[in-house]
Amino acid sequence: MPQPTLFHSRTSRLCTSLSWKEWAGYHAVRSYGICHEPEYVALRHAAGLIDVSPLFKYEVQGQDAARFLSRLTVRDITRLKIGRMVYLCWCDDAGKVIDDGTVARLDDEHFRLTAAEPSLAWLESVRHGYRVDITDCSERIGALALQGPTAREILRQLVDHDMDSLRYFGIVDCRLRGHPVWLSRTGYTGDLGYEIWTPTESAEAVYDAILEAGEPFGLLPTGLDAMDVARIEAGFIMNGVDYFSANHCLTESRKSSPWELGLGWTVQLDREPFVGQDALQKERDAGPKKLLVGLVSDWPEIETVFDRYGLPPAVPSGAWRDPRPVYDENGRWIGQATSGVWSPTLKKDLTLAQIEPEFATTSTRVRIEITAEYHRHSVHATVAKTPFFDPPRKRA
Repeated sequence: MPQPTLFHSRTSRLCTSLSWKEWAGYHAVRSYGICHEPEYVALRHAAGLIDVSPLFKYEVQGQDAARFLSRLTVRDITRLKIGRMVYLCWCDDAGKVIDDGTVARLDDEHFRLTAAEPSLAWLESVRHGYRVDITDCSERIGALALQGPTAREILRQLVDHDMDSLRYFGIVDCRLRGHPVWLSRTGYTGDLGYEIWTPTESAEAVYDAILEAGEPFGLLPTGLDAMDVARIEAGFIMNGVDYFSANHCLTESRKSSPWELGLGWTVQLDREPFVGQDALQKERDAGPKKLLVGLVSDWPEIETVFDRYGLPPAVPSGAWRDPRPVYDENGRWIGQATSGVWSPTLKKDLTLAQIEPEFATTSTRVRIEITAEYHRHSVHATVAKTPFFDPPRKRA
């Protein structure tokens, strides 16, 4: 049975819809009201406050901590400066992705790794020979994502740190209304955003303070349904949806490498050995067998399909996650769409898909399957650069 997060006493009181889901063993709000759309609008035009505590969190400390994390992941963590974070992934020996997450350097020998799945066993399996201590701190650190264009102004009212000095993917130890927190300029919505990492004893007070300070700035408590719409607009992949951890795949075809997931930019090959390095080197030289792309469906064609049945075009208001075939112009299967959404901001039908490399060039036309009145059809879609939504304020 799912357990409550450190903020459950607050989120459960605010969740009038009673719409919940299980996330990594925790109760998680899907939408606080009967519809997620006001929360999405808050993310894009004001600010949303999301409980992201179910993320797995690990403290890695010791004189070999940087070398250990460099061995474990695809990035050279020895180069990471104190007060900085990086997004990355880690692979098995065959170069297939196990999970993706972030690493923050909190001090010279102190790091924090976040993951979508339980990773302690994997960390322990690689640590032999390294002088490090690994602690699972998932249950004693609450995490809140404050996302949206007014997020910085809200935090100005609360923290004892110069908000203009906190750069994109920076992290700082500060106090929020007198409570100790780690504040990072990160998030999963593709907008200006921050994440607040707070210990157990301060969790409820921190949540209350942010909600109070955010009211004049249009802040709304926000659930996972709105965040899912935003993350697809941002072109962010999700473990278990857009790819599957190599640890769970029964067939090789279900596994993905960083190159195939659009994460090649995170891979730093020319350095000390790391897990999966040889396989990744070979794949880079030979080229991946599939590539993650963005697709924008042809809306007039969608309207035409539904008009055959005397119906208006039907698209779900939330994100979808059921895999859908992608074809070339001749009807040959070339890959699959993994998640998609109608973007209220861009007014486009957006999709993330893995397809054969020869079709992955921007502006290439392919076909994607849709269903109308229980009949399968296909409509044109155009390969587009991701992120679909990338406002300057995210990094400014």
